[in-house]
Amino acid sequence: MANDEDKSSKTEEPTEQKLRKARKKGDVPSSRETGNMMVVFSLFVLVTFLLPAALPKLSDALGEIFAGAGQIEVGTGRSGLRDLGGVLWSLATGLGVILGPAMLLMVLAAMFGVLIQGETVVSAERIKPKFNKLNPWSGFKKLFSPDSLVEFLKNVTKVLVVATITVFVARNAVTGIWEAEGFLPEQILSYISRYAAILLIGASVFLVPVAIGDILWKRFQWMKKQRMSLKEIKDEVKDSEGDPQMRGRRAEIRRERARQRIAVAVPTATVVLTNPTHYAVALRYQPGVDHAPVCVAKGMDAVALQIRKLAREAEVPLVENRPLARALHAVVELDQPVPVEHWQAVAEIIGYVMDLKRNIRRKPPSGSALRED
Repeated sequence: MANDEDKSSKTEEPTEQKLRKARKKGDVPSSRETGNMMVVFSLFVLVTFLLPAALPKLSDALGEIFAGAGQIEVGTGRSGLRDLGGVLWSLATGLGVILGPAMLLMVLAAMFGVLIQGETVVSAERIKPKFNKLNPWSGFKKLFSPDSLVEFLKNVTKVLVVATITVFVARNAVTGIWEAEGFLPEQILSYISRYAAILLIGASVFLVPVAIGDILWKRFQWMKKQRMSLKEIKDEVKDSEGDPQMRGRRAEIRRERARQRIAVAVPTATVVLTNPTHYAVALRYQPGVDHAPVCVAKGMDAVALQIRKLAREAEVPLVENRPLARALHAVVELDQPVPVEHWQAVAEIIGYVMDLKRNIRRKPPSGSALRED
């Protein structure tokens, strides 16, 4: 009952971290049908292309054994007689050369059957003994699971279709022998090979959609098994990013440090450019020290309000220039000089502010206004 409730609560799609952990443990969607398909196809290639060339060589290798059977002695080493060990070694090397390509073909087919599934993982977790799999109740439930039903229907379908293809091909082969005139015994191998190739290619063509459907089904079932509950997602976020209370505490510390930095930096500014309420950029320019005006503080909304408040307390002039304030807030970095393209506009404002400090009254630059509030 608890397991059913647990499964019903897993309604969310798995996160990438959950899928990554599953792959690390070797838990990936795997289909046996791709292997079956590749085995049948490799047999087709073997019967069609390799056996016709290998059978004569195999016959010659075995023929030598029977032809010289009377001259073979076991461990005598007498001249004129063949030692059994040498004969067996010669036979083994000959068979290896002949059957080696067939073995290589089967290995490559098996590897390709694994690779086409898209995910290949080598993990020691797959071979570790798991005693929970020995639970008879779990095994009994698997007998009546949707996976078992799909496997049963799939296997029955394969048996029926492959049996139908086999009966059809065998009937045509037997009928061809009956109806042939002058059929010779030495033709039987090539005749059987031809119909075996027809049978294997027919089975291979049938197994292709079976393998594709099985891969899609296995992936669907795997993703379903990896689903997570809301609690699992929250726990994962908590583990990866830390406790929300701690994150909030760290954010508060960062904000406090930013406020302290602004409280120290704004009184050193020469002028504060405003938007007038949404943006504020504090610039410092000391002749002979700064080769260009430097941004010592900037911010939006609440931070901009704090900058304006500190500027008034420190008697730093506030100059309203909406386009320049927005532009500088977007491009200038803290403790970095103003970009070259804004030098002229900023220089006009700083020159105006310095004239005010020298009690020289004049109009502010175009688009700017001195804020007295």
